[in-house]
Amino acid sequence: MHEIQGDGVNKAMIGRRAALLGGVALVAACTDVGHLSATRPTSAFVTVDGTGFRRGGKPYHYAGANIWYGAWLGAETAYGNRARLGRELDRLKALGVRNLRILGSAELSPLKNSITPGFRDKSATYNEDLLKGLDWTLAEMAKRDMTGVIYLTNFWEWSGGMMTYLSWVNGGKFINMNDPAHPWPEFADWNAAFYTSGQAQAMYRDYIRAVVSRTNSVTGVAYAADPTIMAWQLANEPRPAGGDKVAVPNLPAFYRWVDETARYIKTLDPNHLVSTGSEGLKGSIEREDVVLAAHRSPSIDYLTTHIWPNNWTWMDAGNLAGTYDAGAAKVADYIDAHIRLATTLGKPLVIEEFGYPRDGQNAYDPSITTVYKDRFYRQIYAAIEANAKAGGPLAGSNFWAWNGEARTLHADHRFQRGDLGYMGDPPHEPQGWYGVFDSDASTQAVIRAHAAAMAAL
Repeated sequence: MHEIQGDGVNKAMIGRRAALLGGVALVAACTDVGHLSATRPTSAFVTVDGTGFRRGGKPYHYAGANIWYGAWLGAETAYGNRARLGRELDRLKALGVRNLRILGSAELSPLKNSITPGFRDKSATYNEDLLKGLDWTLAEMAKRDMTGVIYLTNFWEWSGGMMTYLSWVNGGKFINMNDPAHPWPEFADWNAAFYTSGQAQAMYRDYIRAVVSRTNSVTGVAYAADPTIMAWQLANEPRPAGGDKVAVPNLPAFYRWVDETARYIKTLDPNHLVSTGSEGLKGSIEREDVVLAAHRSPSIDYLTTHIWPNNWTWMDAGNLAGTYDAGAAKVADYIDAHIRLATTLGKPLVIEEFGYPRDGQNAYDPSITTVYKDRFYRQIYAAIEANAKAGGPLAGSNFWAWNGEARTLHADHRFQRGDLGYMGDPPHEPQGWYGVFDSDASTQAVIRAHAAAMAAL
C-alpha cells in the first residue's frame, strides 16, 4: 500500500474519512449520555455492559492477535514496511481476527534485548516517525473494521519499559541482567521501584498525555475520538514485584499507580476503555486478593490474564506427549480462577496473551509441526466459547503472536539489533518460539474456526 500524498483527490479522501470518523465519534459521545435505546447505548466505541462488551449496539466478542510491531511497520522510514503491514492485516482479517494488541511505546534503552528505534528517549522530543507509524496502523485497521488495544509502557526490558524510566532518573543505573528471568526475582524487585518514583512516573505521564491526546496525522481524527481504539493499557504485564518480600510492602504503591494512572487517562479520553495489562494471578504473587484489589478501581474497565504453560514449567517442551495433559489441567484451573475473579468484580475478562511452542525442544523453524500448539489453542478457544455462550465474562482473546511472513535471517534464531523482519516473538526471545507464521495452516484453521464462532455469538 502507498501513503496518501497531498494531491487534491487524496486530500478529499482524507477529508471524507475524517468527517466520517468524526461523525461516528460524535454520535457515540452523544449516545453515551442520551441513550438511543431505552435500555442500552448504541456506540461505535467498545463499551462495557455488565460482564460483557458492546459495540454498535450489539454484544462484542472477538478473536484477536498480538502484533506489537505494528507501528514499526507503519513508519515511512527505512525500518518501516507499509506494504507488509497491509498484507499482514489482510491475512489477519481473512482469519476473522477483529482485535489487535499493539505497542504504543518503547523507551530507547542500551540494553541488548530492547527494540530500536524507540518512541522516546530521555528527552521530551518524541519520535514523530514512529508515532506516525502508529497513526498509519490505526488508519489501516479502521479500513478493516478492526479495533486495537494500545499498551503504554512495559514491565519488561524488550521495549525499554519501566526499568529504562528508572535509569533516566537514577543516574543511568540498570540491574545487571541478560534477560528478564535472570536474575529472578531480583529483576522484578528492582523494577518495582517505578511505582514509588515520582520522577519516573512524571516522565511516563508526559508520554501518556502526548499519545492519548494525539491527533492522527493520516485521518485527522483525534485518538480520543477514534473508535478504532478499544482500550488504553497501562503497561505490558505490570506486577508489584517478583517475590513476596518486596511485593507485599509495595502493594499500596502498586494499587495507587494503577488507580491514579487509569483515572488520569480517563481525564484525557473519556471515550475509551482502560485495562491494566496484567498477567492475572501469575503477575500478582499468585494471590486472588491482589488481582481483585488491582482491578477494583472504577477506572479499570475489564480484567486481563495471560497464559504461558512453557514459561511457567507447566509442561516440558522436550516431552510434550508426557506432560501436555498435566499442563492442560493447570490451564483449565487458571482460566476458571480468572472467570471467578471477573465474576466477583462484575467486569469482562480477556485472555489477551497465550502462547505455546512448536513440537519439540528449541523448535523455532516454521517447518516444525504444531500439533500440541494447535491442541492448546483449541483448549483456550473452547473455554472462551463455552463461557461466552453461557453469558459469562470471557469476551475475547489475543493469541501471542502474529509472525506472518517474517523469517529470521540467523541460524540461531536470535534477534539482532537492526533486524527489520519483525516477528511477534519480541527481541529478547528466539524468533519463531511462539509466533504464528503465514505458513502455519493448521494453527490458522483453529483460529479461523474460533473467530467464526465468536462472531456468531
